[in-house]
Amino acid sequence: MTSRHDGVRVLTFGTFDVFHSGHLRLLERAAALGDELVVGISSDELNEAKKGRAPVYALADRMAIVRALRCVAGVFVERSLEAKREYLVEQGADVLVMGDDWTGRFDHLSDVCEVRYLPRTPSVSTTAIIEQIRGET
Repeated sequence: MTSRHDGVRVLTFGTFDVFHSGHLRLLERAAALGDELVVGISSDELNEAKKGRAPVYALADRMAIVRALRCVAGVFVERSLEAKREYLVEQGADVLVMGDDWTGRFDHLSDVCEVRYLPRTPSVSTTAIIEQIRGET
């Protein structure tokens, strides 16, 4: 497989709402697997479709937070879960990294790039943080 860039390009995806240490650890570990990390940030509409609620922070804010991290080379908008293959090809991905809560869900993309699942940070969850802030726990 030939890429359009020098070095190993790692891609990952997520909403990255209410940014926390689990997000940071995942991105740092993903970045360590290559020479540059590019992150697809779920659009507000995609987040509502997959999680049943709007994100706390707007897309532009979430993108600015992730883009500002030293370990991130670039960000783009993910508008569809079904378009992962197209995003990987467009971005010239060598490695796709996802949290292990997605284990097996993207194995079919191994013909495009290497697929890796990394363990999530135990006891850190955006949903749990939001519920705690709202007094729902």
